[in-house]
Amino acid sequence: MAEDGIRVDVEWAGALRFVAQGVQSQQTFVMEAGPSTGEPRQGVSPTEALVASVAGCSGMDIMSILTKMRQDVTGFTTHVVGYRREEHPRGMVKVEVEYVLRGKNLSEAAVARAVELSRTKYCGVMASLKAEIITTFRIQEQEGA
Repeated sequence: MAEDGIRVDVEWAGALRFVAQGVQSQQTFVMEAGPSTGEPRQGVSPTEALVASVAGCSGMDIMSILTKMRQDVTGFTTHVVGYRREEHPRGMVKVEVEYVLRGKNLSEAAVARAVELSRTKYCGVMASLKAEIITTFRIQEQEGA
């Protein structure tokens, strides 16, 4: 395997459960198809992990950009919905992403620019998907000083 790539080792943990570990980060997470063993669910499905990666990747971009723009973000939530093909392979055909930013005097133009830069230039996860990606945002003014 290439030495300079992003490496994740994934170990089967029984039934339809797998534990992923980032080699560089040493962080782990569990993926599974569902509670097929009768045990409580311990992880996310691989597709949920993919959809969450869209939010994580673009969220990091947006926060980095808005920090450089000196925007006072006090909270940030991302809602993502992925739509899959009916037939196999059931890849993503469309991903809808809504960013909800809270802050003090946030500039709509700055937020729009940060979202656009993430979508078109910086987010490697979005760039890796063959799906249509639709992004929207809302700003919620933070009350108080």
